[in-house]
Amino acid sequence: MSTERSADYLAGLVRELCKLPHETEWLEFKVDNADPQAIGEYLSALANAAAYNGKAFAYLVWGVEDQTHRIVGTRFAPATCKKSNEPLESWLLRLLTPKIHFRFYELTLEDLPVVLLEIGRAFRHPLRFQNEAFIRIASVKKPLKNAPDRERELWRIFDQTPFEDLIAVERASADEVLRLLDYPAYFDLLEQALPSNRDGILEALADDGLIKPCEAGGWNVTKLGAMLLAKRLGDFRALRRKLLRVIQYRGIGRTETLKEHELSKGYACGFEEFNAYIDGLLPSSEVIGQALRKTVPMFPALAVRELVANALIHQDFFVTGAGPTVEIFADRIEITNPGEPLVDTQRFVDTPPKSRNEAFASLMRRFRICEERGSGIDKVIGEVERFQLPAPLFEVPPGFTRVVLFAHRPLNEMDKADRLRACYLHACLRHVTRQSMTNASVRARFGIAEKNSATASRLIREAVAARCIAPYDPHAAPNGHCVRRLAPPRMMKENTSGWKRQRSSNEMVVGRSRYAEETPVLSSR
Repeated sequence: MSTERSADYLAGLVRELCKLPHETEWLEFKVDNADPQAIGEYLSALANAAAYNGKAFAYLVWGVEDQTHRIVGTRFAPATCKKSNEPLESWLLRLLTPKIHFRFYELTLEDLPVVLLEIGRAFRHPLRFQNEAFIRIASVKKPLKNAPDRERELWRIFDQTPFEDLIAVERASADEVLRLLDYPAYFDLLEQALPSNRDGILEALADDGLIKPCEAGGWNVTKLGAMLLAKRLGDFRALRRKLLRVIQYRGIGRTETLKEHELSKGYACGFEEFNAYIDGLLPSSEVIGQALRKTVPMFPALAVRELVANALIHQDFFVTGAGPTVEIFADRIEITNPGEPLVDTQRFVDTPPKSRNEAFASLMRRFRICEERGSGIDKVIGEVERFQLPAPLFEVPPGFTRVVLFAHRPLNEMDKADRLRACYLHACLRHVTRQSMTNASVRARFGIAEKNSATASRLIREAVAARCIAPYDPHAAPNGHCVRRLAPPRMMKENTSGWKRQRSSNEMVVGRSRYAEETPVLSSR
């Protein structure tokens, strides 16, 4: 089952639109007017009007008289129309900001050619054409800036409409809903019995906002329902780029790809399959025990699972043209999702949970895929320390969030940045359990023998000097308890007197009130 529009569906849609008593703010009829500039402005105006009026789509129809709504046919052929030697559809898409879904359909009604332009509603920001936003008020198209009241209301709608509430499929029949969504998985994940009839299934899906009744009859499948339970996300045109991509490379670079696969199921019904596929690609090493050989994974499965779940749940769904990606190298895994994090990456461990997709996260928690307690990163760091791996790296490329898990490296092969990051995250993990970092805990973290405790002391001193952590007691002798700092290590800047640390206004030491802002020495036990 696909959501591609059939000829019968399109013909029925045009006839239903023609039955309306007059044009609406989200519907415009034309006969032969095919000026590309005007089409671009109508795209912006109708998409914004659809958002304002709570519609999933807006429509521009050629071949219908705007007064009588009589089908008269059109000479407009979008497939052959060009602007400056560029195909019309490509030209329009290039000049629209942000990118939205729109599509031309050419059909024949009453033996006359008709063209239907289906336009997805604007989301998050008003749709602009050539950097100008338009709006349709009654039957008048005008720049949005000339309608300040409408513009304020439109922004309010964008702020209050989460991605999950938007419509993925409009006017689907009950049978189509059940073909599109993996409803048995929904009841399995909730550990509930499958209802005995179709109405019971649809009622349960509607109660959780996965589908909604459509005013024109049938059901609307929400993007929440599609993202969680789609049998094939590729069947939903607006969500095709949200598939989880898994790429395996040879070696440590991206020059040679071994495997690339897009996992097509919804995130909830396909989550276990996602993890099984990724686990099958992860490198492993063989350890020889006293009698038997044992294969040991190079990365802790629980840490990978938590990071994949985080990438799916906390991504910014409004970012178009990008989805979550897992890249597997010989020495690391990189998990990337669209959208920058809502909290500083240095505060991932102790910051209360915050999600931009609240309904999505809530259902994933009910499905027991995540906890919604903010403990996922704590588990990742705990697993990394248990395996004595280099600390994970949290990066924020423009518009994205990336987490890197590294394969095992001996302490003497870790560079200074690796050591500082490991000490800081170890202190963070100890802090949330109301403990301080000690020489003994550092030895356990890095697998340092007790006789080499001086090595742990050196690591602690190095982290204190870099302002990653601070002593528990600033007045005691060195070599004791430390805590992490609220402010992470900052960049260094060179001036005429040498190197000087850039101070942050929120810089202070974590812990009790007696901790000073500047702490020159380590505390003793």
